[in-house]
Amino acid sequence: MIEAKSITKFFSVINEKGLAEGLTAVLNVSLTIQDGSIVTLLGPSGCGKSTFLEILAGLQAPTDGEIRIDGKRVLEPLPSTRKEMEAYKRRYRFISPLANGVFRDRPKHDIAMIFQDYAVFPWMTVIGNVNFALKLRSAGKEKLSRAERNERARHFLNRVGLGGAEYKYPSQLSGGMRQRLALARALSVEPKIILMDEPFAAVDALTREKLQDDLLRLWEETREREFPVIMVMVTHDVSEAVYLSDEVIVFSPSPGSIRNRIPIDIPRPRARTDPALIDIQDRIFGMFQYDLNQESDYSI
Repeated sequence: MIEAKSITKFFSVINEKGLAEGLTAVLNVSLTIQDGSIVTLLGPSGCGKSTFLEILAGLQAPTDGEIRIDGKRVLEPLPSTRKEMEAYKRRYRFISPLANGVFRDRPKHDIAMIFQDYAVFPWMTVIGNVNFALKLRSAGKEKLSRAERNERARHFLNRVGLGGAEYKYPSQLSGGMRQRLALARALSVEPKIILMDEPFAAVDALTREKLQDDLLRLWEETREREFPVIMVMVTHDVSEAVYLSDEVIVFSPSPGSIRNRIPIDIPRPRARTDPALIDIQDRIFGMFQYDLNQESDYSI
């Protein structure tokens, strides 16, 4: 289970006059995400969705608040006042900066992240990309042999439809195939949580729908595990969010805070043309229209 408690993220930025000013990207966001669920963060550009996702992943520390996974804190907020800085120094005065970075701030959970630009290594083959992830994740645990890594890599490549492409390079793959590679790499390490930032934005509409269905099929398979996978996704696509999710979290315009939480209680498998799904999409479009124009043709 993921618990976000009063997450705020403040940045100091330089304006066009060369002066420092503040920017609040995320403001007082709290939510709980249950094991085995798919949750989508939806909202206009610049509303803090991706920033919040990176805080969930432990890639950024919040300015205030905390993220806990199964009761354990992911990263501690950095001190923002002199008083907090003094308390911070006293707490960690016996820990070297190196040890502090390695142990205190080390993510404590199996989290995989899929980015919009695939984030695959162009100099590695398809199977090399998956093998690299497996090698990193097995460090410090029961290490997998090269043969075991190859076997697992091939298994997950087959699961995403990349069997036979093991020795191609990313430049030799289509956009959809590169995104399948990113998905295979994430699934191969059997994480408890998969975080996705606009994972299907760079592919055409038909490929996007196929990848959505593949994602749902693979997620359903994880529900038989002791700890079914949590998936949290950022998207701008309202129909994608409603089709995939158990719950849609609608962010307000900047600074990002939770505007609405919309449960999607329609059983799977779902049809994209289901009137109930379309009705939810229309409600969300009505919210966006209201936020932009302060008026709506739809009852919110």
